[in-house]
Amino acid sequence: MMDHDPPFQDLHVKARFEALPEPARTGLLRLRRLIFQVARELPEVGRLEETLKWGQPAYLTPDTKSGSTIRLGLPKTGGFAIYTHCQTSLISDFRGIFRDHFEYEGNRAVHFRDADAIQPEKVRMLISRALTYHLKTSVD
Repeated sequence: MMDHDPPFQDLHVKARFEALPEPARTGLLRLRRLIFQVARELPEVGRLEETLKWGQPAYLTPDTKSGSTIRLGLPKTGGFAIYTHCQTSLISDFRGIFRDHFEYEGNRAVHFRDADAIQPEKVRMLISRALTYHLKTSVD
């Protein structure tokens, strides 16, 4: 397991993170590290691509197409968030398990106020399910 930030392969993504205000940058970098850790632990995911989508850091599985895109960003309400595609069941399934543990934005995001609110052991489940979303024949 990686306990450091993976290097940036895209200078535009790096610049986007550098432009983020604190403390959101610290929280989003923790989520980024967690995404890379989970991807590395799931061989079926293959290579993880980090790019910008809608001006936000986004994480895709271009070779295996196993996952649904994960994005990181700043919601209008403050703090920072991890986003999934709103037409998937990812957030609603996650909310069903951890209803009172996080703040949610419909079926598209989990919001955080600070980096200590991430609860990595729980958020890993969301990331894992997103990175393998298209491998599932049904969602339990």
